[in-house]
Order: sequence, then C-alpha cells, then structure tokens
Amino acid sequence: MSTQAPQSASEYIIGHLTNAKIGSGFWTLHIDTLFFSALLGAIVFGLFYKAAKNATSDVPGKWQNFVEWLVEFVDSQVKVMFHGKSELIAPLALTIFVWVFICNAMDLLPIDILAVFGVHMKLVPTTDPNMTFAMSISVFLLMIYYNFKIKGLGGFLHEVTHAPFGKWLAPVNILFRIIEDLSKPLSLALRLFGNMYAGEMVFILIALLPFYIQPLLSWPWAVFHILIITLQAYIFMMLTIVYLSMAHETH
Repeated sequence: MSTQAPQSASEYIIGHLTNAKIGSGFWTLHIDTLFFSALLGAIVFGLFYKAAKNATSDVPGKWQNFVEWLVEFVDSQVKVMFHGKSELIAPLALTIFVWVFICNAMDLLPIDILAVFGVHMKLVPTTDPNMTFAMSISVFLLMIYYNFKIKGLGGFLHEVTHAPFGKWLAPVNILFRIIEDLSKPLSLALRLFGNMYAGEMVFILIALLPFYIQPLLSWPWAVFHILIITLQAYIFMMLTIVYLSMAHETH
C-alpha cells in the first residue's frame, strides 16, 4: 500500500504548469519544451518532405492534396500582406503556421497522459514563454536585418529620425520607434503564450472536477480550443508577415 499523501489542488496545478528543467539560473534548460518542439517539428516537416518527394502530376493522394492546399493558402496570405520581394517570407510563414499550430494542438491531449507513466514533462511547448519569446525574437532579428538590407544604414537612420513628426523632433521620433519595435516581439510572444497558458489552465481546472462532470466540460472546451490553437498560429504568422513587410518598405 502506498503511503504517499494525495496531491492537493494547488500541488496538482503547480505540477502541471512547471517545466522539467536541467541547469540553474540563466542557463536553465526546459528539456520538455526543447524535446517536444524539436520532435514535433521533425515529424511534421518530415511528412511535408515526404509529400514533396512523392508529389505526382497524376491523381494526387489525400496528403498531397492537403499539403498543396496549405501551401496555396499561406502563399495567398503572403501575396496580399507582403509588399516586398523575398524568397524567404513564404516558406517562413508556412513554417511558423504549421509549427505553432502543431505545438498548440498538443494541448488537446489529456493533461495526465504522461503522468500515467510516471513522467513529469509539459506537453505544450507554447505554454512556455521561453519558446514564444525565442520565436518572436527571431522575427525581431529578421526585421532588423531587412531594415538595414533594404534601406541601407542611411535610409534606416533617416526613417528612424524623421518619422512620424519630422526631423526637428528627432529625439521623440527615435523614442517612438524604439517603443514600436520593442512592442512587436513582446506582443507576438505574450499573445501566444497567454492564450495557450490560459487554455491549459482551464483543462487543468476541469481535471480537478469529479470524473462524471469532466466530459460535460472537457469536450466543449476542446472543440472551442481547436479554434483558439488555429487562430493563434494564424495570428502569429500574419503578424510576422506584416512586420517583415514593413521592414521592406522604403519611403
């Protein structure tokens, strides 16, 4: 007979919201976030690679049809929102949408599925702010890169110091530009993290209810959550396209 005391509600919640870690301080690594994000990326894009490798001009299979539809969907969004010329933007947008979506979709699995095997790891990489900030900072670095590449140093400095109030208010313009640029990665990261973290919290709270009540709430919330995980992936993709399009604009 086990002598271990049962978990309280707070212990259960904290346990499910705590990442598996190695290291300490700044060098702490969330191994569950790293593992599941890499695993999901390898599986999904491996399947995409297989679809591209086996693509045929004859009657395509269902998987090829789905991949072609998804590529066309993302490409159409890029053509509407992106006004520059770059061979990177469309593949980047597709990668972001698919990867963020599949990471979000892990939230639909039972939250105690790993606990059954005695494994303590968080299944949803996007409930970790380190993951969402890593992606948003990558987008931010691309913004900086394209600002200098497309506009040059002189053009970029002219834009920063002259917009929106003219050269006589250059210090104010610079302050506004710093706030504007820093708000972009912050909004990208926090929006995705906040929505997914809140969704995970709702599932955890439902799991604390009596077993005969759980299905009455878990299934409707899971169906609604499908919309959330798709919408958050779409928003992250679209904002990335918009931000990089702004970096390509010259005045």
